[in-house]
Amino acid sequence: MSVHRRLHAVVHGRVQGVGFRYTTLDEARRLGLAGWVRNRVDGTVEVMAEGPEPRLRLFLDYLHRGPRSAHVTSVLEDWSEEKGAPLPFQIERTE
Repeated sequence: MSVHRRLHAVVHGRVQGVGFRYTTLDEARRLGLAGWVRNRVDGTVEVMAEGPEPRLRLFLDYLHRGPRSAHVTSVLEDWSEEKGAPLPFQIERTE
């Protein structure tokens, strides 16, 4: 059985106005992850996801690529224990 973890990530680059949140939502749901994605006022995209670590690693690979229209320059990541994220994965309001 896989260990469940929490991934908090902030994605930098051309990641707003390119469908990043919507494709992230689709990818997270495809992988069966809980959590959320939102734009931040500084132009980044913030993601919090929970689930089995192997699936989170696949999700992190996606965050480094994003949709074709995006240009990801970096992803800051922080790992911790699972805390009980909302299901299903959702888009939250900009913060």
